Amino acid sequence: MERIAIAAPEESLREVLALVADAGCVELNGPGDLDQYAAGAIVKDGVAALAGWAPAPAVAALAGRLAPVGGAVVPLARPRGAEVPSLLRSEGIRGSINPLVETYGAVPYADIDPAPLAMAAYVLMFGMMFGDAGHGLLLLGLAALLFLRWPRRLARLRRAWPFAAGAGLTSIVFGVLYGEFFGPTGVIPVVWLEPLAEPIPLLLAALGVGAVLLGCAYLLGSVNRWREGGWPLALYSPAGVAGAAVFTGLGLSVAGWYLGWGWLTAAGLAAGAAGLILAFAGFAAEGGGTAQAVMRLFDLVVSLGSNVASFARLAAFGLTHAAIGSIVWQGTTGLWPRSPVAAAAVFLAGNALAFALEGLVVAVQALRLEYYELFSRVFQAEGRPFRPWHIPLEEVPTCPSGSGGDFSPSTSSSSSSHSPSSSSS
Repeated sequence: MERIAIAAPEESLREVLALVADAGCVELNGPGDLDQYAAGAIVKDGVAALAGWAPAPAVAALAGRLAPVGGAVVPLARPRGAEVPSLLRSEGIRGSINPLVETYGAVPYADIDPAPLAMAAYVLMFGMMFGDAGHGLLLLGLAALLFLRWPRRLARLRRAWPFAAGAGLTSIVFGVLYGEFFGPTGVIPVVWLEPLAEPIPLLLAALGVGAVLLGCAYLLGSVNRWREGGWPLALYSPAGVAGAAVFTGLGLSVAGWYLGWGWLTAAGLAAGAAGLILAFAGFAAEGGGTAQAVMRLFDLVVSLGSNVASFARLAAFGLTHAAIGSIVWQGTTGLWPRSPVAAAAVFLAGNALAFALEGLVVAVQALRLEYYELFSRVFQAEGRPFRPWHIPLEEVPTCPSGSGGDFSPSTSSSSSSHSPSSSSS
C-alpha cells in the first residue's frame, strides 16, 4: 500500500473524480455525490487535493488515467503510527476462501494472510470427522453444481464451491482409510483403521493432528508478532515464541515420559521453563503485579492442555459419523431378505439424513476449532480493509479487485471498519 494524494485544478476536480469512479473505486449513488466528494478536498492556490491509500501496483495506472485531464498522483510519506489498510483478493479461488478469515476478523496489514493455510486446516479437520468415501463423492458433486451455477437457485452460493470440493476430497481420503463407503458396506477395504473397532488409536491420531495444527499456528503467530512489533513482542508474547516454547516443552515432556527417554523429558522441561520465564517477563511488563502475572502463566498452561484436548472432537465426531453409517447399514441388511424395497428406502433415507445432519455438525465443529484454537494464536490485533471511497466520507467500503484506479481516501481518522488482509505491498 502507498499513501498518495490526488491533485487537480479546482475546476477539473469533478472530472478527475468521475474518472476515479469509472475505475470502479468510488461509489456513486446519485449525481450529487461528486459534489460531496469535491467538497471534502483541500484547496490552495486553485489546486484541490484528496489524500488516501492505494495499492502500489495501481498507482501508475491511476496516474495515467488522470493525467489527460490535468490530474496527478502525488506519493506521500506514510504517517507514523498510521494503520495501513489491507487489500483483499476478491477474484478466483483465493477470493472464495477469504470469507473463512473475514468472518473471524481483520488481518492487520503487517501480518501474513493465513487464508490458504486456514482452508487446508479446515478441510483436513472436516474430512477426518466426515470420513466416508460415498459422502465425499456427494460433496464433490455438490461442488460441481455450485461451480456450474446449476440449478440457478444455487448461483448465489457459487463462491462456496472450493470448500465443498476440498471437504469432499478429504472425506474421500479418510473414507478410504476407514473403509467407509456409505457406511461399512465392504465396497472398499479398511486401509488404516475401522473407527468403531479402534477408537483409541483414532483418538490419539486426532490429538496428534491437533498438536501439529497448534504448532503451525504458533509458528505463524510468532512471525506475525515479529512483523507487528519486532523481536520483543515476538519473544515475550504468549502467542509468539514464549507460548510456542511452553507448547513445545509440554509436548516433548509428554513424549519423553511415554517413550521412557529421560533426555527428551529434560529437554522438554527446559524448553517449557524458558517459555514460562519469557511469558512471565512479558506479563510483568504489561503491569498488574506479580500475582497477576503468575495467574496468567497458570491460565496459559491450562489453556494449552484444553486446546489440545479440544481436538479430540475430530475422533468423537468421526466415531459418530461411522456409528450412524453402521446403524443404517445394519438396518438395510436386516430388511433386505424380507423386503428389498424397504431396505433400499432405509439405506437412501438413512444416508441422506447422515449426510445432511453430520455435514452441518462437522462443518460447525471444524469452524469452531479453526477460530478458537488456531486463529486465537495467529491473530492478536485487528486491521482494517482497503475500501473505495463512498458517501459519507468517514466510511470506507471495499474496492473491486483488479480495477485500475483503486483509491481509498481517509478523510477521517474515525474509520473503524475491518476485514482480513491479503496484501503486503
